[in-house]
Amino acid sequence: MSHAGAAVSRMVLFVLVSLVSGVLVAGLMLPFVGSVGLAAREVSDSYQEIPDVLQPPPLPQQSILLAADGSRLATFYTENRIVVGIGDINPLLQQAVVAVEDSRFYEHDGVDLRGTVRALATNSQSGEIQQGGSTLTMQYVKNVLLTAAKTDEERSAANEQSVSRKLKEWRLATGLEKRWSKQQILEGYLNIAYFGAGAYGAEAASRRYFSRTAVTLTLPQAALLAGIVQQPVAFDPLRNPKSAKARRDVVLQRMLDQGYITAAQYAKAAATPIEETLKPKKLRNGCSNTYAPYFCDYVYQVIKSDEAFGATEEDRKALLNQGGLVIKTTLDPKLQKSAQRAVDRAIPRKDPSRKAAATVFVKPGSGEILAMAQNTSYGVEENKPGVTTVNYNVDSSLNGSSEGFQAGSTFKAFTLVAALQQGIPVSERISATSPKVFPAGSFTSCQTDAPFPRYAPRNSTASGNFTMAQGTAYSVNTYFVELERRAGLCETADAAEALGARDIKGKRFKTSKRFGPAFTLGVQEVSPLTMAEAYATLAASGLRCDSRAVTSITTRDGKKLAVPPKRCEQSIDSAIADGVTSLLAGVIDGGLPGRTGAPMSLGRAAAGKTGTTEGNAAVWFCGYTRELAGAVWVGDPRGGQRYPLRNVTIDGRFYSVVYGRTFPGPIWKSVMLAGLKGVPPSSFPPIDPSVIKGVTVRVPNLIGLDPDNAAAQLRALGLTPQIATQRAASNLPEGTVAGTDPRAGATVSSGRTVIIRVSSGVPPPPKPSPSPSVSPSPSVSPTVSPSPAVDP
Repeated sequence: MSHAGAAVSRMVLFVLVSLVSGVLVAGLMLPFVGSVGLAAREVSDSYQEIPDVLQPPPLPQQSILLAADGSRLATFYTENRIVVGIGDINPLLQQAVVAVEDSRFYEHDGVDLRGTVRALATNSQSGEIQQGGSTLTMQYVKNVLLTAAKTDEERSAANEQSVSRKLKEWRLATGLEKRWSKQQILEGYLNIAYFGAGAYGAEAASRRYFSRTAVTLTLPQAALLAGIVQQPVAFDPLRNPKSAKARRDVVLQRMLDQGYITAAQYAKAAATPIEETLKPKKLRNGCSNTYAPYFCDYVYQVIKSDEAFGATEEDRKALLNQGGLVIKTTLDPKLQKSAQRAVDRAIPRKDPSRKAAATVFVKPGSGEILAMAQNTSYGVEENKPGVTTVNYNVDSSLNGSSEGFQAGSTFKAFTLVAALQQGIPVSERISATSPKVFPAGSFTSCQTDAPFPRYAPRNSTASGNFTMAQGTAYSVNTYFVELERRAGLCETADAAEALGARDIKGKRFKTSKRFGPAFTLGVQEVSPLTMAEAYATLAASGLRCDSRAVTSITTRDGKKLAVPPKRCEQSIDSAIADGVTSLLAGVIDGGLPGRTGAPMSLGRAAAGKTGTTEGNAAVWFCGYTRELAGAVWVGDPRGGQRYPLRNVTIDGRFYSVVYGRTFPGPIWKSVMLAGLKGVPPSSFPPIDPSVIKGVTVRVPNLIGLDPDNAAAQLRALGLTPQIATQRAASNLPEGTVAGTDPRAGATVSSGRTVIIRVSSGVPPPPKPSPSPSVSPSPSVSPTVSPSPAVDP
């Protein structure tokens, strides 16, 4: 800048100083004195019109997330602040701040005229700002105005370099001094001031730089903190230790000059290397630095989406990030760490295969989520293998996978529920060939009653004639499709939803485009959490409880906020649930050789089901004891159909095919053993014999009836009618019922298909005459009495 330009700048600054000084005298000190100039009078009038009552808003504070045992899990904040009382701030820090920022703090009434005029004069002479002139009270007022600002204009007004802004601060400062004590003002300042390195307030700053509380600060530490507030970046000891030390020593000198410390204290503190006083603590904001990041994210998403915590999403996020909440969760730290170890050991996070594993465990009868883990690192580098913010364990609305994962044969448990509800006995033998053809119309839409086309599923484990226990233990596909047909496709979907299952979008299965005969084979996209919840319902004898992660929330002033309550209902009959448990227990500990869940035996009563989707797009294991239930998914988050679990190398080992027992089962077993360690074994409830035996029905005599009327009678008895496509030879009128299969009077299980044979109206051909070489016994008179109907 030229000499002429500098002179002009100094002149402008001098005029401003003169004006403000005049305002001070006119507006604050000498209201009875005559005019000091038109400008001074106008500014003085404006000053008197400014309200002098400051309304400090609640300061943004940390909200902390606690595990079930009370240990800290995570911290959320927009400003890293922990508000404390003045008694929790070491007097050394109080003295240091007063000494360096406002030595006449205890003498002025909010505006220090002497200090302000001195600062203005110094700045006028130098042509730049060298001294601030603001008292601690004025600094506090400015920080309050910034904190309370809601818009960019309000923030700009609180920061602008103008006479009107300064006058407002003066007016509010003098008003505050009339209502608050000096210690209250100092407490407010030490809680609101920014101390650099992301720390707001003395308590957060003490923990940030020294890993200790503000009340335990030493003299060198207190002086270091007090020096930072003037220029938080320039005097940040973590970035600029030399500048920070020089500033600390200035503070120590001021404390000595004002009699707060002795010469010996000064010498000792000034000789202390700054490195010896620092013990920085890494900032932990949000979920990225916790040992349970995906559970943490789940809690965040739940609070953000629940209107109980605010009218809008922005309100809820503000409450969480600024409200100073203490949020207690259901997480079991030990079980969580066991779950994380299990998935990481099964498939390393950075494995070149890019396969993922996710698992969640809940407490039956409560819905409490005890652990939630996946073998990825929580982060935004979405294209980096093993790094994602997507939570594979939950529905898409809660930051889960947008598409979800097919659950495979774990859905067969829902068919078992429907079958027992329909009274089908577990002893019912079903021919399970492979493939097995289900003609068009074997299944109909639950929405439109439109028939589904021909369906021909295949088996991947075994084929033959099986009971329900055998079909479950061997996970026979065609057995379950037939069982689903007998129990009812719509009834099977209803059973799944009654247990708590839903699709990845939170919608009913019947409305899905994928819904159809393959439902029992698990073609619907779901999340591990919904499967854990469904299996936990079976573990609790049909008591379904909504998943729950938060047990209490306390505000900064100790008020309890309402949290989603424990929601449980008896969704299916306990006898049905326990009957299904007996079948699923046979998958793990039954006596059938080759059962799919044998490797997952826990040495105590347990039930479960493996799951492998078509084409090995994903593999699962879901299982439970009375105390703990969990679901495990393994697949490829890029898309299981495009990247199936076939001919893949995982953790250096080649697999031609991956099944539910390959990775998910062992992960489940590992976590279950850890979670049940020290817990006395318990047994499942005894089985109601009537559920196992099912309901039997006698086939009625329908001969001669209209086929539709006959079908209606069968449905009323809980049987499934099927009209034969080929007409039967009979002397009954064409189009009437000629007989049934099984025949009239036969005893069958509920839900059993009864084939209705319709007369062609053409009598059967007569039986051939006996051969001449065969002589009838003289004691028997052969008679031929043709049957009036065909009833095989």
